[in-house]
Amino acid sequence: MSLITYLNRVHFADDILEEALAVEARSLAIRRPLIVTDRGLAASGHLDRLLDAFDTETAPAIYAETPANPTEAACRAAAAAYRNHDCDSLIGFGGGSSIDLAKAVALAVSHDGPLISYAAVEGGVSRIQNILPPVIAIPTTAGTGSEVGRGALIVFDDGRKLGLISPYLIPKVAICDPTLTLTLPPELTAATGMDAITHCVETYIATAYNPPADGIALDGLRRAAANIERAVEEGRDLDSRREMMAAALNGALAFQKGLGGVHAMSHALGGLKQPNLHHGTLNAVLLPHVLAFNAPAAGHRYPALREAIGVPAGRDLAAAFSRISNGLGLPSRLGEMGLDRSALELAAPLAERDHTNGTNPRRATSRDYLAMLTDAL
Repeated sequence: MSLITYLNRVHFADDILEEALAVEARSLAIRRPLIVTDRGLAASGHLDRLLDAFDTETAPAIYAETPANPTEAACRAAAAAYRNHDCDSLIGFGGGSSIDLAKAVALAVSHDGPLISYAAVEGGVSRIQNILPPVIAIPTTAGTGSEVGRGALIVFDDGRKLGLISPYLIPKVAICDPTLTLTLPPELTAATGMDAITHCVETYIATAYNPPADGIALDGLRRAAANIERAVEEGRDLDSRREMMAAALNGALAFQKGLGGVHAMSHALGGLKQPNLHHGTLNAVLLPHVLAFNAPAAGHRYPALREAIGVPAGRDLAAAFSRISNGLGLPSRLGEMGLDRSALELAAPLAERDHTNGTNPRRATSRDYLAMLTDAL
């Protein structure tokens, strides 16, 4: 059996794409979906495989201009395509950016008013109603877990990268087919894998009391730590690809508990127009610094994290995650990613106001975030 029902319906199996899409499109009465994807996938055989999976009565439209960090402008353009083609549903096909953009479009075409009014930090959570068109999420990376997450991260016109958050944003269906990740390049495999690892770590140490989420997060971390190196080095290894996709799924299933300071800072930096920064790479660089900062408040939870990644008791946990990231060839400093002090000074107050700061285990102010960012520079 490939079907998992938790927060939504999740099909998880090798080569499940065609079978699952046929079943779910029929169940949801989908006839005119808008496929939200990016240029790379549009030029690849993966999109052809998706299109070939539809029956002859289904007429999909395609929006293939998803940017690396989805923007409000892209949401407007995709929403216009949705309306112009009289679409009845959305399919997010790609990494977290395409899936997040599909969610945002579903919100935009079903709700009145400016999109930013639905951002969590603008009090928008309660404004999102259960009237969105159905969204099917099909990840082609193993990182964000957006296919089962209740949020969408969008860079708004004012430069802020903000979260749209609601249980109604969880896709109706996720189709997790590890074979779709076999051609992911090593650098993206590493960056998205570290994103999944960060999700598992941050949800586990977040402040909310949620034992099921704790168990899911630790299981995801064990899977990722055991398989990320092989997935990077041997991209065609289906077993490691499957485990990394499971780790990404776990990390996002645990989102219900909340995230923390790593995401507060990566969201703040991710809104920059230049340089265009990969979310997972940012998380990889920032995670050790946040673990060091949070140790006084969350250190009692670190033994379980050490055990999950195979680090002996008493070893420096922040240093252990640095070694994992550096061993994958990812940058170790923000300066290597093109950032300077001025960018950090702009990001620090945004990090304090980010919705993920509320569940960081140790209270962090703008000054604290600037100190961590400076240490990471």
